[in-house]
Amino acid sequence: MKREILKTLDYKSHDKHYYILLLSAPVLITLYRYLFMSQDFVQYFPAMSESVGGHILSYKLQFTGFFLLMFVIPMFHVLFWWKKPLVELGFRSGDIKTGLKFMLVMIIVLVIPFAFGGSCDQIVRTEYPMAKELISNHKFIPGYELFYVICYYIAWEFYFRGYLLFGLKDRYGTMEAILIQTISSCLIHIDKPFAEILGSIPVGIILGFVALKTRSFWYVFIVHATLGVLVDLFIIYYQN
Repeated sequence: MKREILKTLDYKSHDKHYYILLLSAPVLITLYRYLFMSQDFVQYFPAMSESVGGHILSYKLQFTGFFLLMFVIPMFHVLFWWKKPLVELGFRSGDIKTGLKFMLVMIIVLVIPFAFGGSCDQIVRTEYPMAKELISNHKFIPGYELFYVICYYIAWEFYFRGYLLFGLKDRYGTMEAILIQTISSCLIHIDKPFAEILGSIPVGIILGFVALKTRSFWYVFIVHATLGVLVDLFIIYYQN
């Protein structure tokens, strides 16, 4: 019976790791959205909402949860089961010259103007910074942004533009891999401002292309993280 089902599904045992990659997106994104959000930690630990810095701590826990799901679990799969070299998943410096050019152009031409422009938008200010306590309590900014960059953005880019993109490219093709990671990264933006989730589609395609072009996800990580941090800082220091 089992063999008949697998035959009907056209299951190929040598493709099991690619099936894991494809299934990891809905599974990990769902776990994150329903178990590891800031409000979940406030619900688990009610006293957190009453303490100074409590909500900021809840977001640090959210970022830590994201890191465990999107970085640690995929890394465990890659190193201990798939046994695939990390350099094949974009975990390297790659084409430094092209990467640095991309970073410089993107940060000057798009990231800084978009971050400042976004900080002027009321809908964006309602969303960011996610921990609103930062607006009135600046002493928490360094620790919060450090967690934001390390636990959230590194995990984000490793998962979408490393694990998924590079992991699926050789099996399904370059364009297919770019679209799969774009679809997945778009879905995790649900509940974000409309312009942000809409923009995540072309941006996901562009960043996927750049990651493959440079053979590294680190350059798109720096651009992505810079945008996120600057939006927070512009709102905190210039719009309040």
